[in-house]
Amino acid sequence: MHRLFVAVRPPPAVRAALSAVMEGLPGARWQGDEQLHLTLRFIGEVDRHQAEDVAAALAAVAAPAITARIAGVGTFDTRGHVDTLWAKVLPADPLAALHRKVDQALARAGIAADPRRYLPHITLARFGRRAADPAAIARWAEAHAALTTDAFALDHLLLYESHLAHEGARYEAVARWRLG
Repeated sequence: MHRLFVAVRPPPAVRAALSAVMEGLPGARWQGDEQLHLTLRFIGEVDRHQAEDVAAALAAVAAPAITARIAGVGTFDTRGHVDTLWAKVLPADPLAALHRKVDQALARAGIAADPRRYLPHITLARFGRRAADPAAIARWAEAHAALTTDAFALDHLLLYESHLAHEGARYEAVARWRLG
């Protein structure tokens, strides 16, 4: 089985700017440079044949490159417990349009649509169930609320395979298509 997702990846200078703020929060499992990406669609586990169908469908996605920027930080929580710290990516509309095109392509490959609202972001850190201090997370988020970058191009669509391990996930780009 192959655990797949579709993403775009910011350029090295943006990843370096994000990495520069990824510190000073006990309990945070910071993402490494190789993990910094903007997920367009998580697919999940598929067999080899469906993975090939997914790649063929994504190869047909026609979309322009997107000029984006980082604009602040936020958190996701599960049942009131913060489990993810992220950087917001704007503008949301072109990214949401690309998300819809990816979703439509995946439907042609037999992957059900994602019912959740799409929020463009780059995950910075994850937290264990008891490892994070909510007050410390709030202080970190407040201190970095104005995090911004210059505009950057997102000009490739990538299909990633996620390999889960005890020390965290390792992402491998298995296919890449130019946007624009």
